[in-house]
Amino acid sequence: MLTLKIVSPEKIEFDGAVSKVTVPGTLGQFEILDNHAPIISSLEKGEVRFMPIDGGQQTISINRGFVSVRNNDVDICVEV
Repeated sequence: MLTLKIVSPEKIEFDGAVSKVTVPGTLGQFEILDNHAPIISSLEKGEVRFMPIDGGQQTISINRGFVSVRNNDVDICVEV
């Protein structure tokens, strides 16, 4: 299980438990799963897709941002 927090200048877009996250990295899209290696990456325009533990898939369109992954905590700061 991952803990995902997505923040924009306006508000907290999402804060909760997820099973996976897919982000539009500068060098291409990549997926973050449980026990992912620590990473910090810039993000480009695209979609952040994630699957909350309670089911379904959610999507947030972004203009740019960055992601940090450490100890199953995924923090994403974006401009939407």
